[in-house]
Amino acid sequence: MRSQGRFRRTALAALSAGVLLAVAGCGEGGDRTAKGTTGTAEAKDVLLQSLASPGPGPFTASTVRATATPSPSGAPDDEPDSGTRTVHPVSGAVPGLYGGTRSVAACDVEKQTTLLTDGKKKASAFAEAAGIEAVQIPGYLKSLTPVVLRADAQVTNHGYSAGSATAFQAVLQAGTAVLVDSRGMPRVRCACGNPLGPPVVAEGKVAHRGERWPGYDPARIVAVEPGVKAATSLIIVNADDNTWIERAMGDSGGRDRDPDDPPPFEPDADLLFPSPGRPSEPPAPDSTPSGPAPSEPEAPTDPGPGESSDGFGDMPPEEPWEYEEGVPEEVVPEPTQVFPADPDEPAGPDGPAQPDAPMEADLGGVFAG
Repeated sequence: MRSQGRFRRTALAALSAGVLLAVAGCGEGGDRTAKGTTGTAEAKDVLLQSLASPGPGPFTASTVRATATPSPSGAPDDEPDSGTRTVHPVSGAVPGLYGGTRSVAACDVEKQTTLLTDGKKKASAFAEAAGIEAVQIPGYLKSLTPVVLRADAQVTNHGYSAGSATAFQAVLQAGTAVLVDSRGMPRVRCACGNPLGPPVVAEGKVAHRGERWPGYDPARIVAVEPGVKAATSLIIVNADDNTWIERAMGDSGGRDRDPDDPPPFEPDADLLFPSPGRPSEPPAPDSTPSGPAPSEPEAPTDPGPGESSDGFGDMPPEEPWEYEEGVPEEVVPEPTQVFPADPDEPAGPDGPAQPDAPMEADLGGVFAG
């Protein structure tokens, strides 16, 4: 593994020498593989950024108040190269997407404001990337809410170099402290003061660079999308005791309280990636037609064996949640063919034969019941 990393770094140095020279003084000695990403927003080149890593071209020193822990829902990193990269869109309004500690802000917003407004060039570069005016930085930061990510998330990050902001794609580790806006969008990374924007997700092969962290899974990356409307508070998870916290927008935790209407699921629920066992639940009714009474009332709804089989084959609506190849083959419609087999017997009553009259009476009693 280490030899492959050296090969990538050597190739990158040969191809991006100009970029490397431009940012040679950034990154504070860490993330040597990351420096080539500054100055590019190429979607097929994504930098992995762990919790404390400032990354290339940090705008400021870290303003993180406490080291956060990653989400417990992260999958073990037993085989980091075995998964297929998948970026899942998720609304920033989803309860539990973010976490924190009750009455404690994940970032020092006042310190962040001071550091960003310390120089005119830096303030101007930050404001341009954030889509505001430089004079609006204090009010803008005060309107944001300090929380931590509970899932690895891809964003458009911005480094600071030569007086301007340079965009690049990055995946932030779960537990990263960020400032989010009223629609739940990450806007500032507190470990480096960099402005953040929505990600640019590329199709096909994507090159991930940087050091992987325990629990990293390329198939469990989220892309946060803005909530439908501006919210007045966020429902986050308390990292200390795994309970719900309602945090007011723009508040640093001083007004944290228990939500009046908590979400109808546990804080540790895996909201983004349901259990693979769920799509296999619909076939369960196949084991119940042991008695004749339950099977016969369904006969009028199944005109023929072919239509019945198609109907049951379409039942599992949750197949898109399955990201592993071959999962759709688990749903086998053949057992359902016992249903159309039974109603074929009443076909005799269409003839004039009298012995079949008692059977029609029995069927009428069943349908009446």
